[in-house]
Amino acid sequence: MTSVSEEQGNALFDAVDALLEEASPVDGLPEPAERKRLREAGSLSQERVAHTLGVRREAVSAWEAGRSEPRPPQRAAYIRLLTGLAAKFPPPQSIAPQQSVLRAITAPAAAPQSAPGSGHKPQRTASD
Repeated sequence: MTSVSEEQGNALFDAVDALLEEASPVDGLPEPAERKRLREAGSLSQERVAHTLGVRREAVSAWEAGRSEPRPPQRAAYIRLLTGLAAKFPPPQSIAPQQSVLRAITAPAAAPQSAPGSGHKPQRTASD
């Protein structure tokens, strides 16, 4: 036999499950500015994307400006393109601090430079 509090808990979980089913799924379409960034990062023209998706260049321009949204079946194909581009060209701020520290540690040593205000000037080389 179940207790009253257990039944209430089950009812809450059922209510949450119902809300999850009602919620609109996130389809993976990034914000308009990110759409443009990804296309440009991949060195793709609006014309090339439009031709591939079977739409006019103006449609791609409108998607990137946020004036309109792609409709099926182009929407799913466009999301797939942007997802692939995002995997190849992540936004610069997505680099984790550990990765940037690791890069600094493993990067070739740069010419020594003095800290601002230290009173020391970097030595000039013959190429300066």
